[in-house]
Amino acid sequence: MVERIFTGGRWLEGPAYFAAGRYLVFSDIPNDRILRWDETTNQVGVFRSPANYTNGHTVDAQGRLVSCEQGSRRVTRTEHDGTITVLADNYRGKRLNSPNDVVVAADGAVWFTDPAYGIDSDYEGFRADQEQDGCYVFRVTPSGELTVVADDFARPNGLAFTPDRSQLLIVDSQRGHLRGFSVGDDGKLSGGDVVITDSADGIRFDNAGRLWTGTREGVYVYAPDLTLIGKLRLPEITANLCFGGPKRNQLFVTASTSVYTLRLTATGLPMR
Repeated sequence: MVERIFTGGRWLEGPAYFAAGRYLVFSDIPNDRILRWDETTNQVGVFRSPANYTNGHTVDAQGRLVSCEQGSRRVTRTEHDGTITVLADNYRGKRLNSPNDVVVAADGAVWFTDPAYGIDSDYEGFRADQEQDGCYVFRVTPSGELTVVADDFARPNGLAFTPDRSQLLIVDSQRGHLRGFSVGDDGKLSGGDVVITDSADGIRFDNAGRLWTGTREGVYVYAPDLTLIGKLRLPEITANLCFGGPKRNQLFVTASTSVYTLRLTATGLPMR
C-alpha cells in the first residue's frame, strides 16, 4: 500500500535515507529548505534552512550527507560535526551551472550532474549567466581533482551505478532518454549509447539489478536487461526516489508537493 508521509512542499527532490538514525532527508527546493522525516515518530521537521536551494543528495560510505546546491552552485559534504566541506564549486576557474544529482563510487569519488536548471530562473536558485561551455557530468576524486567525464549531454540529471559498479546510467532530461556507460578503473567512461527512451528524473538500482526511475506518471521499473516490467502510478509528478528502512525494502518517492512510501519485496542498493 502506498502511503503519503508528507505534503505541503513546492517541488520536492533528493531523498536520502540514513540507516543509523532511521530518518529521511529531502529537498524542498523553491522553499529553500531540507526537511527530515523521522521513521520512529513519523514526524517531519526542518533539517536545514536556508539550504542554498539544494537538490539531489546521497550518503557516502562514512554516513555523511553529500548534496548538490543549486543556489550556491556547488557540491558539499556535511561532516559528522555539522560543518560543511565544499567538494566542487568551479571548473577551470568558472562557476558550475547548478549541480543537480550525485552518487559516490566505491573508491570514494563523487560523481554529479551539472545542468542549468538552478540558474534558468529565480524559482529554484538564482538567475545567472552560464559560465561553463556546456552541461557536464563531473567526477571529483577523494583528493579533490575535478574532471569532466561526459560533455555531450543537453541536460544531465539522475545517475546511478549498476550493482557491480561496472556501468553508470545517466538521464538526459531534455532529450528524454537514459544512456549507459562502462566505467573504467581509471574513472573514465566509454560507450554512452541510449539504453532507455522513456524520460526520467532520479534513478536507483535494487540488489537484483532492476532499475527504478522517477517519471511524470510515477515510478517505472525495468528488468536488468532494461525492459520495462512495471509502473507505480502516483497522483503527482515524480522527481526522485531512494530505498530505505532497516532492510532497505522501503521505497521513498519525492513527487511534486508530497513524499510517498511503499514497502517492497525488493531490496535496494545502499545509498551511494
